[in-house]
Amino acid sequence: MVDFSHFVANNPDFTDPDREWLHHLVADWQVIADLSFADLLLVLPTPSGEYIVAGQCRPSTVMSVRLDDMVGKLIEGEDVRAISKAMGEQKISRLDHYRAVGNTTVCDVYAPVRREGKVLGVVVRETNMATRMLNGRYESESIAAGKKLFEMIPAGTFPYHDAILNQRHNARVSDGFIVLSEDGVVEYASPNAISCFRRLGSVEVMEGQYLSEIGTSLIHERDMLPETLPLVLSGKAAVDSEINANRSTVSMRSLPFFDGHGRSGAVVLCRDVTEVRRREKELETKDAAIAEIHHRVKNNLQAVSALLRLQARRTKSPEVKSELEEAMRRVETIAVVHEGLSQTADEIVDFDKVIADLLRMSVDLATSKEQHIHISYLGKFGMMPAQDATPLSLVLTELVTNAVEHGFQGRTEGNVWISVGRGGNNLNVVVEDDGIGYTSESDRGMARSSGSGLGTQIINTFVTNDFGGSVRWEPRRDGGTRVVLDIKLRAAK
Repeated sequence: MVDFSHFVANNPDFTDPDREWLHHLVADWQVIADLSFADLLLVLPTPSGEYIVAGQCRPSTVMSVRLDDMVGKLIEGEDVRAISKAMGEQKISRLDHYRAVGNTTVCDVYAPVRREGKVLGVVVRETNMATRMLNGRYESESIAAGKKLFEMIPAGTFPYHDAILNQRHNARVSDGFIVLSEDGVVEYASPNAISCFRRLGSVEVMEGQYLSEIGTSLIHERDMLPETLPLVLSGKAAVDSEINANRSTVSMRSLPFFDGHGRSGAVVLCRDVTEVRRREKELETKDAAIAEIHHRVKNNLQAVSALLRLQARRTKSPEVKSELEEAMRRVETIAVVHEGLSQTADEIVDFDKVIADLLRMSVDLATSKEQHIHISYLGKFGMMPAQDATPLSLVLTELVTNAVEHGFQGRTEGNVWISVGRGGNNLNVVVEDDGIGYTSESDRGMARSSGSGLGTQIINTFVTNDFGGSVRWEPRRDGGTRVVLDIKLRAAK
């Protein structure tokens, strides 16, 4: 489906700053549609000289005039003349008559989109005239504010050049809005906006008061004050901020009005995000607890590994010593996975980072001082659930350790190659080495397994039971061994 980005990117008449300007426009024009109780269409010229609807914005405060999606449709008939005329204007223009859309009477107003004197397109505001009947003060103030922002489009002052938006839950018109004068005095506050400030602890009548004084009266001396809050409360800049008081949080955003004489006021959007912030704190606490649990599990596993190491040093039996060292290595493998989990809030592991350290550690433990074993990687494992990371880590460390201990006996150098192919949750892993390989057909899967057979059992058990996959042992074409794993990962939650 062709979308707005396609139309903007494929118009050769637009420069990169032009495209950026149009993207900022459609990112912010929902405010105009909601305040104006009107639909908006962005019409752009095509390289062939036609006009096409590149963007559409329906109001969330009133029923839309347009039930169909207009994006991608060419402008036809007398609308072409209206758009052509608007492209040559430097201010708002309108038809000298209303247009009928079904049983609805619509008033079209045109705003040329100008950036540094260049006209990029036209924003059409389509107003259902039935919504203009019996308007109360709320509707009148909202429409007036929307009109001021709409008139800034041909002046090149909307969208804003230097807007600073940091909040993840920005306020919307329906959440509450406040209209400020040039001096920052409240000229009108919607019922939802008044409710927001009541929750913050304000009991003052807002109209006729400086919003900055109302806001600062709610903040205690030792409270943290966001740097952008004074700019929002005074309406002097296109920024957002939050105010915290009375165990409540309100997200605010200022949209200044500009006319031919400079800044003439502002509309400030308000949204009560108390419950949103409370839930975010709960999630942060939960994530921190999960990370701490993984950290403690890692520490406990390292303690177990240290105990096994002490026990191995005390034993006089070479076979028992070897088995204890194998157990120590496996415990350390699981500990490394939990170390990776302790550094993230998610139960998802970046397996490429984890496995590189694990396999290097496995090689160091299995090789003698004279041996130099090189590991090479092709492809990426990607992100995967922790439930898969632990068994897969054990499988791969067993394979690499097996290659080092049994494939490179009597050799000072060797190579291990790990190739990964992933499609969604399906994973294909090939582990190859240039070691001694198989000596006979009957040795397949045996000569290269760990001495006790436990390594092979671990590999087969995890691959078949945990992943529902398969393991295939075969000789490598240029000498050595090739092990192919086909497994299916769990779906990430």
